[in-house]
Amino acid sequence: MVDHYTYRITWSPEDGEHVALCAEFPSLSWLAPTPSKALAGIRRLVANVLADMRANGEKPPEPLAVRTYSGKFVVRVTPETHRDLALQAAEEGVSLNRLVNARLSGF
Repeated sequence: MVDHYTYRITWSPEDGEHVALCAEFPSLSWLAPTPSKALAGIRRLVANVLADMRANGEKPPEPLAVRTYSGKFVVRVTPETHRDLALQAAEEGVSLNRLVNARLSGF
């Protein structure tokens, strides 16, 4: 299961090393001099945490890669932003949903 989690490796200027992170376990990180060593370290750490969770009867987080998504989420904006977006949508002849979806998608 450790292979199904989402990992990211980035450079940490503060530490002068690569830092590996796991999205499903945001409190975990691993520093190493190379990206491959950082990835290996975080994977071992996640495997250890999963083993501890199983031993204690805890349910591990579901990997992001296997979660299902509805395609719906609520975003709160100010009334002014809502009005501005509605106006822009009307001027473009599209629904507010389509306008916001296009903006979020980067188009």
